[in-house]
Amino acid sequence: MVDVILLERVEHLGQMGQVVKVRPGFARNFLLPQKKALRATKANLGFFESQRAVLEANNLRMKEEASAVAAKMDGLAVIVIRQAGETGQLYGSVSGRDVADAVIAGGFTVERRQIVLDTPIKTLGLHRVRVSLHPEVSVQVTVNVAQSNDEAAAQARGLTHAEIAAAADADDEIVESTDDAGSDSEI
Repeated sequence: MVDVILLERVEHLGQMGQVVKVRPGFARNFLLPQKKALRATKANLGFFESQRAVLEANNLRMKEEASAVAAKMDGLAVIVIRQAGETGQLYGSVSGRDVADAVIAGGFTVERRQIVLDTPIKTLGLHRVRVSLHPEVSVQVTVNVAQSNDEAAAQARGLTHAEIAAAADADDEIVESTDDAGSDSEI
């Protein structure tokens, strides 16, 4: 285990300024390269204490900016079009990159790593996805996974995939019976 000083809040690890023990690979591959932590040496502890006010001011400014964006993004619903089987099971899954692309198309700037998918999206329907704009600020976005824009609109109104499929089948039966009636009149 390696001791590091956190330069910002890290989810499930600690707050800014805390000295925590982490595995060497986590420190070497994630915390240190992304400037989220420093190795806990006497020199780095002194440096952190001298820079603490600046780091806290920067963190507060970034948190305020993220809060402003979160207020604008609150209630955002994006549509992701995917192919699926008759049961509503996707042929693949919707990834964080797909959600990030949809949010960007919605007019917001996010990175793929800011999208937090607790479970993979593998079915059609409405899914709530967390977007972490700052370690202390996150917002929920509704991802509408559908096979077409018409189906997405129906899902947004509250219809399930089964209800949409049943309505489509009923429409097909009406069209078929109309076609049959038209062919009888021609004879």
